Amino acid sequence: MFPSCYSKPTSSKDLFKRTNLTKILLGVLVVYMSHTCWVIYGFVYTKPCERGKGDCISSYLAERPRLQLSIFSSLRPDHSELNLIIKIDDFDIHSKFERVVNVSLPLATRNNGTLHTLVYVHKFGVSPLQDNRQVHHVAQLSTYMMSRENLSSAKEVLKVRQLSQKHAATAPRVVDRPISHWRSRLTLNMMSEDFTFNRGTLPSDVRRYMRVFQDENRMVYLPLLHIDELSVRVKDMMEINGSTTKLPLTISYEGLSLRQFRLWIHMQDVMFSLKRFGFTEVNIDEIKGVLVDHNLYLLALTTLVTAFHFIFEFLAFKNDISFWRKKKNMVGMSRKTVLWRCFSTIVILLKMLEERSSLLGLIPVGIGTTIEVWKVKKVSKIQLQWRTSRSIVHVGKFDESERKTIQHDTQAMKCLSYLVYPLSISGAIFSLVYLRYKNYYSWLINSLVSGIYAFGFLSMAPQLFINFKLKSVGHLQWNVLMYKAVNTFVNDVFACVFSTHPSHQLGCFRDEILFLLYLYQKRLYSTNKTRCREYGSCHHNHRKLKAQ
Repeated sequence: MFPSCYSKPTSSKDLFKRTNLTKILLGVLVVYMSHTCWVIYGFVYTKPCERGKGDCISSYLAERPRLQLSIFSSLRPDHSELNLIIKIDDFDIHSKFERVVNVSLPLATRNNGTLHTLVYVHKFGVSPLQDNRQVHHVAQLSTYMMSRENLSSAKEVLKVRQLSQKHAATAPRVVDRPISHWRSRLTLNMMSEDFTFNRGTLPSDVRRYMRVFQDENRMVYLPLLHIDELSVRVKDMMEINGSTTKLPLTISYEGLSLRQFRLWIHMQDVMFSLKRFGFTEVNIDEIKGVLVDHNLYLLALTTLVTAFHFIFEFLAFKNDISFWRKKKNMVGMSRKTVLWRCFSTIVILLKMLEERSSLLGLIPVGIGTTIEVWKVKKVSKIQLQWRTSRSIVHVGKFDESERKTIQHDTQAMKCLSYLVYPLSISGAIFSLVYLRYKNYYSWLINSLVSGIYAFGFLSMAPQLFINFKLKSVGHLQWNVLMYKAVNTFVNDVFACVFSTHPSHQLGCFRDEILFLLYLYQKRLYSTNKTRCREYGSCHHNHRKLKAQ
């Protein structure tokens, strides 16, 4: 039943090349992670200037001057046509506060115009326009975004865009052009730490916010003022209509250390750069929620776990490619599982293309789809032979052991179809009747994606059934399974912690149950390494076989 196990031994030169390639890739990964840690360390620790050594820039706040905070509104982002919103005398940079004020809206703003705010920190009792040592920042109090009546978030706007054309007459009217929305929160930050910088090693992110003047024989920098854009959430936006004359504005202030100041500047720059990668306002708003609504230590832990997740993902990817590249026969391997994964990745890629997702997400999914298609070619024994100007598709034959595996695979998938197909079809019919889509293609893609997310974990069940029938697990790629199990567990833990939706939390840890069943089978069925068909190639020593 099993042919001869004698195969061509791997040359030491090829083994050396593969080992070196793996070490090089892992080395590049380690260097990248080390560089990331060094950059993070740069935010955590900034070396102060030692007096008498180098050009030092001291803080204007060290003199403890009497300050005043003045906030104005204006139709233009300059110093003209200023209308006072609030004035705080004897402004204490170390004291937090929060005030709610009503801001009058000019007629131009009510007619879909823009309103700016100018925040000044200046000497007490002196007009900010006459103080040459004042610092100010400009931000928009109104912004343009897509909206719809009775909607309070951009997520619901995305759902509205999927309205079916046949229901357009009964659907509420959707505004296709962006309209002006009111920014209901204004968060101010200022570096309250008395820190002396070295002019030669001044961080570039701090230099953008710094104004320096000469005071006798020393350099002095003015207060570092910052308007927090991370706290501006879509849920806090209020639509401006023509009848609104005043709107509330919550003004809050908090002093920051140099470490926090640099970190928030960096995070804000990241948010702006994401727009250039094609991220939508809703995607950026979700990232803001993770950064603002959670503890910084939890975010640091998330960053560390993400780094390890990336390492395990890379190892799983590398070993998966190596396993399938060397695979010669398909005894014990579930073809249905491979086909299901290939179909799932293609559908998810089509869904992302329909939503016009960013390249940052499309490229990894596209690479994964290509690999899954290659696996289908391997498991189906399809070979392409090019002859002159045309190609010939050759499908290999399966031996008796492989045909028996296919029978078990078909039997397992047939049992699963009695559960998956009725539920998926009924869900698709329900969504067609009660939900609205822009066309039938959108309905089809969304129904398929919903079925994949709901029952995708069951794609590993046929492999469990094949293992049970063959009483063996030696044909599996255990290193890849363990890497993916660790990644899946970490993803589910964080999804359960960060997600507030009960259905999402209940959906976590489904894959882990099947992984535990795989581990139970591994312990239950002892691996017989003398059977070449379990692994697709021989793993024993030829001399040992001859001696036997």
